[in-house]
Amino acid sequence: MAALAIGYWTLARFGTATVWLANGVVVAALLQLKRRPALMVLIAALVLDMLFNILRGSPWTSLVVNAATNTGMAMGAAVLTRRVCGAALDLRRPGRLARFALLAAVPASAVSVLLGMGALALIAPQPWTSWAFHLRNYIAIEMLGLLLVTPVLLLLARRHRFPSSGPAQRKVSFALVGLMLAVTTLVFWQGDAPLLFLIFPPMVLIGLRLSPTWTAGSLIALAVVSGAASLLGHGPVHLYRLPEVAGLEGVPPMVRRLGIFNLFLLAMVVTILPISTVMTERRRLEARLRARTTAAQEARRVAENAAAARSRFLAMMSHEMRTPLNGVAGFADLLAGRSDLDREAVRQARQIRESSDGLLMLVEDILDFARGDDAVSPEPLDLAAVAREAMTPSRAAADALGLTLTIDDRLPLRSRFNCDRRALRQALHPLIANAVKFTSEGGVSLRLDRAGDGVVIRVSDTGCGIAPDHHAELFEAFSQADASTSRLHEGAGLGLALVARHVRRLGGRVEVDSRPGEGSTFTLHLPLTRVPDAAAESPAPARVPVEEPVVDAATGEAAEAAVVRIPRVLVVDDHPVNREVARIMLQAFGCEVREACDGHEAVQAAAAHLHDLVLMDVRMPRMDGLEATRRIRALPDAWGHVPIVAMTADAMPEDVARCLAAGMNAHLAKPVSQAALFAIVSRALAGDLPKPAARAEAAAA
Repeated sequence: MAALAIGYWTLARFGTATVWLANGVVVAALLQLKRRPALMVLIAALVLDMLFNILRGSPWTSLVVNAATNTGMAMGAAVLTRRVCGAALDLRRPGRLARFALLAAVPASAVSVLLGMGALALIAPQPWTSWAFHLRNYIAIEMLGLLLVTPVLLLLARRHRFPSSGPAQRKVSFALVGLMLAVTTLVFWQGDAPLLFLIFPPMVLIGLRLSPTWTAGSLIALAVVSGAASLLGHGPVHLYRLPEVAGLEGVPPMVRRLGIFNLFLLAMVVTILPISTVMTERRRLEARLRARTTAAQEARRVAENAAAARSRFLAMMSHEMRTPLNGVAGFADLLAGRSDLDREAVRQARQIRESSDGLLMLVEDILDFARGDDAVSPEPLDLAAVAREAMTPSRAAADALGLTLTIDDRLPLRSRFNCDRRALRQALHPLIANAVKFTSEGGVSLRLDRAGDGVVIRVSDTGCGIAPDHHAELFEAFSQADASTSRLHEGAGLGLALVARHVRRLGGRVEVDSRPGEGSTFTLHLPLTRVPDAAAESPAPARVPVEEPVVDAATGEAAEAAVVRIPRVLVVDDHPVNREVARIMLQAFGCEVREACDGHEAVQAAAAHLHDLVLMDVRMPRMDGLEATRRIRALPDAWGHVPIVAMTADAMPEDVARCLAAGMNAHLAKPVSQAALFAIVSRALAGDLPKPAARAEAAAA
C-alpha cells in the first residue's frame, strides 16, 4: 500500500514516477507466501490499485487497464521467476539473478506494458511518436521497480539462512552506504555540472564489499534520493538539452528527461548487482573451501591418530603374544634336546614346539593382515638368500614328511635387486608353508628367473592340487578351497591373502596354475630393478674358540701357548622365564652367561666385564634396551664395540629399525629357537654380524 501511495502521489504531484515500486513488492509477496495468502495479496493489490486510480479521477478505461496491467505484470513476473530461478530463490547467485532479470523481469514488464498501452491506443488513439515514447518510459519504470525491489525483499526474507555479519562488518556497511548517500546528494542536489560518474566508485565499492541485500538496499536509497532531487528540478538530468521532436510538444520536459534518469538507474542496477552477487558467490565458495579444508585436515589428523593407535596396538599385541610363546617354545626346544628323556617324551616336546610355531605363524599372519598396505622399504638384496630365509621355517615339517625342499637359482651370480626384504619373505613363506602342508610325497621347489626387466619366482609342489573353480577365491582373506568341517588340513585362510597383498605392495602380480592331482605352481611376477652386483667376499677369520694369551707372572710377558676361553654372553631381560630359557640354551652351547634384569644393570655389567655378545631385550623397567645400547656404545675401546643383538618380542619393521638406529648389530625376534640362537651366537663370535649404526646422538654428544 505504501509503495502504491508513493507511486500515485508522485504521479499526481510531478506528473510522472521515476520508479514504480509497487509491482516489485507484489512479486516478492507472491513468491514468498503460500497460495491462499498470495491470492489475498494479489486481490488486495488489485483493489488498492483501482482505488488510487479512482482517487486520481482516472477514466474507467484507464482504471481497468492500469489495474489489469499491474496485476498481470506481477503474476507473470512471479510465474517466470519460479520457473527460471527454481524453488530456492536465492538471488545471491549470479546465475539466478541474471535469469531473474533477463527471463522474468524484462519479459513481464515489456509484455504487460505493451498489452496495456496497446489496449489504451485502441480505446484512445494517439500519435505514434508519443505512444512509443510513453511505452519506453513505462517499461523502464516498471522494470526498474522489479529489479530494485524484488531481489532485496527476497534476500531480506531469507536472511536467516545466510551467515550474519559481525559488528565490525555492520560498521563498514553503514559507512559505505553513508558515503554513497553523501556523494549522491552532492551530485543530484546541484545542477551546474554533470557529475553522475562520481556515484559509480562508492557503488562499486558497495558491490565488492557488501552482500546483495545491502547492495540492493543501497540501490533503492540511491533511486529515492536521486529521484526526489530530479523530480524537484535538481541534478545532472536537467542539464540534458531536449531535441525538438514532432509529436512530443505536449509532453512535460521532466517526463522527457526521465528516460535519461531511467538509463542511469538501469546502468547502476545491471552493473552493481552482478558485481555484488559475483563477490558474494566468491566469498561463499572461499568459506566452503576453508570449511572443507579444515574438515579434511581434521579427518587427516583423526586418520593419522587412528593409524598411530593401530600401530601401537599391533606392536603391543605382537609383544604380549610373543613373550609367553618364547617360554613355551624355548622350554619345548630344551626338552626335545635332552638325552635323558624317552622317545615318547621327546616326540611330545617336539609337538609342543611345532604347535607353538603354528600359533606364532597364525599370530604373525593376523597382525600382518591387520597392518594394511604399508609403504615398502627397498634395499639391495640377494633374492636367493631371502628365499632360503623364507624356506627355513618349513624345513622341519618337510623333513618329518620326507619331502625335499630345493631352490633353483637361475639369476646371475652375486646379482642384487632392489626389493623390500620383509615383504618378499612374507610373500614367499606362506606359499612354501602351504606347499609343504598340502604335499604328502615328492617335494617343493622354488625357482628364480629373470623375465624382461623384472624377476619371476615360481613355487611348485607335487601335492593334491586345486580345482580351477576355486582359483578366483584363493587370494581372499579367510577363504579356503576346502572349508568343510571334515577338511584334512588346518589353517585360517590368511596366507594367500597376505601373499597377494605383499606382491601388490611390490608392484607385481601373482598367478596360480593347478589341477587336482597334478600339484600347484604359484608364479610371482615382480618388477624389481637390478642394482650393482655384490663384491666377492673373502672368508672372515673365525673367532671360535676364543683364545687368550697366558701371561708369565714373573716376567709379565706373554707365553707362547694360549688357552681357549669360554665365550661370555650377557643376557638382558626383565622376564625371569626368558632369561632362564636363554641361559640354558647358551650354556648348552658352552657359553658363560651373565644376566641383567633391566637396562641400568646391563650398562653396569657391560662396563665392568668385557663380553663377546650382549642379547638385549627392549621393553624393560627403569631403562629400556634402546637407551642401554646407546650408553654401552658410549663406553671406551672394546667395551663400546661389543656386539649387541636385540632379542625382543618387538618384531614390527619399525621396531627393527629403532633397534638398529640405537646402535644394535642385529635383531632376533622372540620366540627364539635353539637353532636361531646358535646361529646368531656363532655369527657374533665369528665377527660376521653387520656393523652397528653410528652411535646414538646422546652418546655422541
